[in-house]
Amino acid sequence: MSKGRILVIDDEENMRHVLTAILRKEGYVADTCPDAVSGLKKLEEQCYDQVLCDICMSGMDGLSFLKEVVARNFDTTVIVMSAYGSVDTAIEAIKIGAYDYIDKPFKPNEIILTLKKAEERARLRRENTRLKEEVERSYSFSNIVAKSAAMLQIFDMVKKIADYKTTVLILGESGTGKELIAKAIHYNSVRRDKPLITINCGGIPETLLESELFGHVKGAFTDAYRAKKGLFEEAHGGTLFLDEVGELPMSLQVKLLRALQEEEIRPLGDTRATKVDVRIIAATARDLAREVEKNTFRDDLFYRLNVLSIHVPPLRERREDTPLLVDHFIQKYNRRLGTNVDGISPEAMHRLMEYEWRGNVRELENVIERAMVLTESKIIGLEYFPSSMQKGHDTFPYEALEGIMSIKKASKSVERELIKRALQQTKGNRTQAAHILEVSLPALLYKMKEYKIAATT
Repeated sequence: MSKGRILVIDDEENMRHVLTAILRKEGYVADTCPDAVSGLKKLEEQCYDQVLCDICMSGMDGLSFLKEVVARNFDTTVIVMSAYGSVDTAIEAIKIGAYDYIDKPFKPNEIILTLKKAEERARLRRENTRLKEEVERSYSFSNIVAKSAAMLQIFDMVKKIADYKTTVLILGESGTGKELIAKAIHYNSVRRDKPLITINCGGIPETLLESELFGHVKGAFTDAYRAKKGLFEEAHGGTLFLDEVGELPMSLQVKLLRALQEEEIRPLGDTRATKVDVRIIAATARDLAREVEKNTFRDDLFYRLNVLSIHVPPLRERREDTPLLVDHFIQKYNRRLGTNVDGISPEAMHRLMEYEWRGNVRELENVIERAMVLTESKIIGLEYFPSSMQKGHDTFPYEALEGIMSIKKASKSVERELIKRALQQTKGNRTQAAHILEVSLPALLYKMKEYKIAATT
């Protein structure tokens, strides 16, 4: 596998030959140009990780070339070389934008060491950019707020599969947190220091999606004025998260399958394939098995993606997570909005616990943020929820929660009351009560023991 693509620009044929031999021996892909003008043209047509450029050349010299690279905003690192240089020349080149300066003649190891140092700097710059984007956000398990058995099982699976390159398919309704699970897999893996690139397959027009994924060369289509790396190459060494993969057009499913099987991609308009080392995580709210039956999704791609699958349950199937999520969002928006909300009223908590949450965790977060903006007190009341949530709530003995301000204590009181009501309704039939409560029978038995509730309640 190539260590990177290098462009050598030198008007001496012998020097181009020597540098090409050194670079290829080390595993780099090397292209050459005899002058700066043709070098600029190459940069328009092809993406290069680094450029080795001579300073003293006829026509456009190395410093003028460097100024053009900076002006045109080419995404590459330039290292300049000269046999007639001086300290002043080196300083000027670095001021313009060169990474380093090498005197001729040089030793092969000197070239390779400089390239590796430049690669490390580029990696650190990318990492720094990523960290800035992730400021105050952590995708460790502590930031995925849950205590339900179903979510704890997902955390255990993530720990087991994180370090493997095996493709993962995350299934679940919209708003359940599939992207958070994908990020947890990446940031708990050996690839955590490499890029995590996300693309929404349903959010980009079909005509642009192939170019986004695989890149293109100059002139590949009408608006391709410059070569562009695709997201597969951007994610090299890291993870590519294909969100809403079920929206992928059939025409691109074949090309994605080839990329997964061959571990190589071919940019639009290019005749050469490029090897890539990428871990694929896909997610969808669709039932892909049914889409296969309807012939709207390729069965071979489905089987290739569905090596390891994780189903993220909707919020209505893990109601015990609701109080924790509420507390998490209150703290989050207190910091973001500068508010000072302490919690929510027992009546409001009960409504949140019984609500169906068709939009799942995302909808719950939006409701809490809205309420925190509207409330004039430190306790969020039911009146600050959307009108659709205020209708149809049944009578609940809120007096039993009188004086309780702790979300944990309130949620336990709500759980205890709901279990008592379910057992009363089913005349003590624990299996039926578990079905009504939408929990497993072992979970119900555990809660009955914890709250000291008899089946004849």
